[in-house]
Amino acid sequence: MSYRSNNQSKISDIEWTGNIPEHWQIKKVSELFEQRNEKVSDKDFEPLSVTKMGILKQLENVAKTDNNDNRKKVLKNDFVINSRSDRKGSCGVSEFDGSVSLICTVIKPKTNNTYMDYYHHLFRNKMFSEEFYRWGRGIVDDLWSTRWDEFKRILVPCPPFEEQKNIASFLNQIYKSIEDLIYKKEQQLITLQKYRLSLITETITRGLNQNEKLKDSGFDWIGKIPYNWEVKKFKYIKDAPMLYGATESGEPIQEGQPRYIRITDLTLDGELKNDDVKGLEPRKARPFLLEDGDILFARSGATVGKTFIYKEKYGPACFAGYMIKFSPDCRIIEPDFLYYFTKSSIFYFQVNEATTVATIQNVSAEKYLNFVTVLPPIEEQKEIANYIQEKTAEIDDALLNIQNQIETFKQYRNSLIYEAVTGKININDYNVSVLEVKL
Repeated sequence: MSYRSNNQSKISDIEWTGNIPEHWQIKKVSELFEQRNEKVSDKDFEPLSVTKMGILKQLENVAKTDNNDNRKKVLKNDFVINSRSDRKGSCGVSEFDGSVSLICTVIKPKTNNTYMDYYHHLFRNKMFSEEFYRWGRGIVDDLWSTRWDEFKRILVPCPPFEEQKNIASFLNQIYKSIEDLIYKKEQQLITLQKYRLSLITETITRGLNQNEKLKDSGFDWIGKIPYNWEVKKFKYIKDAPMLYGATESGEPIQEGQPRYIRITDLTLDGELKNDDVKGLEPRKARPFLLEDGDILFARSGATVGKTFIYKEKYGPACFAGYMIKFSPDCRIIEPDFLYYFTKSSIFYFQVNEATTVATIQNVSAEKYLNFVTVLPPIEEQKEIANYIQEKTAEIDDALLNIQNQIETFKQYRNSLIYEAVTGKININDYNVSVLEVKL
């Protein structure tokens, strides 16, 4: 595999590809493909899902419509793409016969000189995806559709057929090698995350002295706890009534405004994001201002049970309505100890037990107040919180390192695909095994 020199390339009429090999052609999509626009029933043609991972058989528990007969026919080797801009990147060549939503565009090759695996990689490339949706139409900027009438006019590179096959073979093998690496790294993430949860749960319920005499906690899902510990409901360790957040719309933060913390501002591990920071007028924010050690609980939706502990280092802040503020009584419980308790499997068990399954999941303030926590002596709480903070910081560093490796692999994969499908690299002399060693 080598990069082509400038004298092997020509200027392309396609902005997103840049220069292409001088022997490649440029064609409109309509010269290579035609639309398959046949309505069928999902009773006759198995329902398929058009996803960012490609075309998959629809899961049994996926939400379905009643329009069983309003589906588009798909045959094996057809290319399918979701026309809506909010589904950007959802496309691929189908390995199955089946049916898809009418919002999707289904195309098939016009001749035998179109190698579909090559166009699978070309059309799934991020640069083409941006070009595809640039041709779209609609009323709302971030929600429009690119129909066949627009799609067919898009210009794409067209290598000789044998070169299409070589590029596709190269990318299929490299893609699998990189995906295998990513999968292994993701398994390492899962293992570390499980260890983190286990460490917190074990330490928060048993303490640091492994020789401590134990007693029954009174709850099967807590198990035994040190003899001098207690179990108390949240309602008995609070310093003030739980408070629901402000039902106000935030605005780009201005000088003199407290930060307006929304549920979307919190990461999965309970940290504050620093993008799209919102503020709130001081007058509106005043009843919802946070104090050092306050803990926010998410109360509804997919984030229910997520928690965040506020520290003075964040600066003045208030909070939005999808969260509830809990102010710990610091004479009874160390805020950091309680926060780490909310990261234990015992807390998650109570969230699952308390969740109301209706349209959305919900845990109210009243339900949170009836949750229970283990309660060591206050000085021991501080020691436990400090220990967990130290150990989880080490684990979090390892997690971040693996996440960065995964992102690097993904960026390399995407770059390699782009360079291959646009002819920047000559893959006629490639050696997959050598590349695998480099990876």
